[in-house]
Amino acid sequence: MTFSPGDTLDGFLDSLAAATSLPVEVVLADNGSTDGVPERAVAERPEVTLLRTGGNVGYGAAANAGLAGRTSGFALVANPDVRFEPGSVDALLDVAARWPRAATVGPAILTPTGELYPSARDLPRLSTGIGHALLGWVWPANPWTARYRREDEAPRERPAGWLSGSCFLVDLEAFWSVGGFDPGYFMYFEDVDLAERLGRHGWLHVYAPSAVVVHEGGHSTRREPHRMARVHHTSALRFLSGQHPRRRDAPLRTVLRAGLGARMLTSYVSGRVAAGARFQRPAADLPATPAGHDGHHGRVGSVGPGGPAGLPDHDDGGS
Repeated sequence: MTFSPGDTLDGFLDSLAAATSLPVEVVLADNGSTDGVPERAVAERPEVTLLRTGGNVGYGAAANAGLAGRTSGFALVANPDVRFEPGSVDALLDVAARWPRAATVGPAILTPTGELYPSARDLPRLSTGIGHALLGWVWPANPWTARYRREDEAPRERPAGWLSGSCFLVDLEAFWSVGGFDPGYFMYFEDVDLAERLGRHGWLHVYAPSAVVVHEGGHSTRREPHRMARVHHTSALRFLSGQHPRRRDAPLRTVLRAGLGARMLTSYVSGRVAAGARFQRPAADLPATPAGHDGHHGRVGSVGPGGPAGLPDHDDGGS
């Protein structure tokens, strides 16, 4: 799921080496890189393999291709601009062992400027979604955004409605039991949709702040802000409409289409609306964790630096 990742890929692979005591297999599902970096990584690092997806297939479809044929154990789906803190992957595996019904386990995600990204959220519902979309950009601490993002509570190990697709550990048996990511989402909300389907089958999504990564993020938005705004809002419409599929819900779907369309157009001219709600917690709010983690035996089934086709990374949809 790489696309001309530049020097971010070396940083990913170097930090991964200190993130786990297990051997890893790194699968680069490549969507048409032209900078030669994935090929160089394969030539220099025996644990890395290159899988060409054949075109601009989207984030979820590329992830599915990278995980194809791996049906048991754990895989780590992550962007190439993620940097792992030492021991962070082992910490994710420790948490997975404590939560046997966890389909996904997600780390604390920090920004390069030291903010704690709200990566473990409730599933978006109409009430919280409308309040968050309308008010988040101007009043980040509003009760609807706080309820959706759960930034009003201290970081702790807990179940969540969904976890950011920019980096999470996934149980492959659970992943394939629902068919993996829905390739109908090119970018944004494929992680929300996956979590919702897994939840309906009794699986959990667990936030693990004992594991820490740093995610640069935002590359795709900076490169093509209007296109990404359009994709963001159409993906939101796809997900929310799918939650209300009945004929009698048609007026609601029309209102959703109009409201999200208006917000999309507003984001074209307002950087504040496009940026969404500012994050409310600093990295210092993370709980202290003891040095070192329990040892594991086996292998992390595959580690896929992620990014949608034609784009360098996964930018989360719940801005």
